[in-house]
Amino acid sequence: MARRIDAEIVSMDSMALYRGMDIGTAKPTADECQAVPHHLIDVIEPHEDYSLARYAEDAGTCIEQVKSRGREVLFVGGTPLYLKALLRGIFQGPEADWEFRRRMEAYGQRHGPESLHRRLAEVDPVSADRLHPNDTKRLIRALEVHEKTGRPISELQRQFDTGRKAEECRVFMLDWPREPLYARIDRRVEQMFVDGLVDEVQGLLNGPRPLSRTAGQAVGYREVIEHLAGARGLPETIELVQRHTRRLAKRQMTWFRSLSECRRIPIAHPVDTTGLAAEIAAAGRR
Repeated sequence: MARRIDAEIVSMDSMALYRGMDIGTAKPTADECQAVPHHLIDVIEPHEDYSLARYAEDAGTCIEQVKSRGREVLFVGGTPLYLKALLRGIFQGPEADWEFRRRMEAYGQRHGPESLHRRLAEVDPVSADRLHPNDTKRLIRALEVHEKTGRPISELQRQFDTGRKAEECRVFMLDWPREPLYARIDRRVEQMFVDGLVDEVQGLLNGPRPLSRTAGQAVGYREVIEHLAGARGLPETIELVQRHTRRLAKRQMTWFRSLSECRRIPIAHPVDTTGLAAEIAAAGRR
């Protein structure tokens, strides 16, 4: 696709940002990066945190640089929140209050994640209605915004919920049938372990600083960290990573389908990448 439209690729993957997290994030290979320039890959250390606002700023810089070279920009990746920020802008909100977040995490652990959902419903019923009771991270952020500003996040980020029609945008979601998608996920996870995922995670844990909250909770890395701590054997760990990755894919598909800007491109099996790129390019001209 990048060759067809003379584009450089900007990664839209929250995990590919981290240096040293290569196998578990399925980063593009050295040959792929040589064939087409890639951006926003390997830009931070695994101990660093990275915000949505920073991604939007870094992506904007990439767009300016690529455009200055007379080339197109092709965003590729599976982090829907990044896409939503690029399309609709973001509500910056107050800076993270880690002490408040730790208190809320402890509260949720004591009383269950549903307790955080009930607490949010008291101060921001609109957000509570939108968020799943198990979405602890976003529940805590919504509570944090209310704590710091005295206003519900749903009121402050209304622009984030207003999308454009798909025909006005060039945003395409590859819509896989579930069975071949899950089979590909299972094979990919098995190959990650063959390629040395456990050694990669051990090397990260042996680094000079502990992993950030985001890096340490990434699917594939979290389960291997638990395995190395003795929580379960390797076969069970592989099965758990497969299951969690399938669930992640399902959540991603739900996210993308909820964005009005996305046009679905059904994937046939087996995949004809040349024909697929031509189909997307043709749809983008309509």
